[in-house]
Amino acid sequence: MIPGPKCNVSNHETQTRNPNQSHETMEPKAPQVAIVTGGATGIGFGIAEALAKAGLRVAIGSRRNDVVQQAASQLRASGNHDVIGLPLDVTDRTSVQDFVDQVRKQWDSIDVLVNAAGVNIKNRTIGQMRPEQWDDVMAINATGAYNMIYATLPQMRTRHSGTIINISSVTGKRALALGGVAYAASKFAMTALGTCVANEVGVEGIRVTNIYPGEVDTPILEQRPVPVSQEQRELILRPSDVGQVVASIIALPPRVHIPELVIKPVHQGYV
Repeated sequence: MIPGPKCNVSNHETQTRNPNQSHETMEPKAPQVAIVTGGATGIGFGIAEALAKAGLRVAIGSRRNDVVQQAASQLRASGNHDVIGLPLDVTDRTSVQDFVDQVRKQWDSIDVLVNAAGVNIKNRTIGQMRPEQWDDVMAINATGAYNMIYATLPQMRTRHSGTIINISSVTGKRALALGGVAYAASKFAMTALGTCVANEVGVEGIRVTNIYPGEVDTPILEQRPVPVSQEQRELILRPSDVGQVVASIIALPPRVHIPELVIKPVHQGYV
């Protein structure tokens, strides 16, 4: 029997090698950096919490600085100290650029963008809604997502990697009266935005996913024309449910792309 070649790497060296280290440099791989808009409350906070638990560096943005600072402090208390909260108005391109610049100053790169900022109104029919309300909903839900993509995409294209996740709504696939005219239009716009960008930049190694949640127990329910009962709240999704899905998508190998995903309570219909 011909003896095999001798191995110069000891058993101890083999056992202690970090799988996240390069075979050449043996330097540890830095955690991914994620931006979550609307990250201080609701679905955005649930996503930020899931990403922080997964070990990502997380920057959350919200219009109210006191609220975003409190949320960031709460996330850091869970064990991940690489969480920052910064004021952000997604409708203001100067605010958006300032936010992105501060994140890059803190961590250099931006690997993940989650567009979770969103609003709705109580008077949801075309007859009740005022023109300025239409403008507000479209500015945050649709144009706000565009502004964030515009500010973060160039660096991703330079690196040929990155993940963008848009938190749309089932109302962004089905024009449901429950969501209302402005909300449905804004979420359909976000859906088209995500799909078009995905088709353009996928060949460059950048993944864009549209997620369509059904009913979720968040503060936006306070804007329902008819109050939601506690019994109903107990049946619907939690923000953490959406957070788990987002964290799972980000963790997939870079070659894997999920264009869109619907997540809803088991009792909620989908037609």
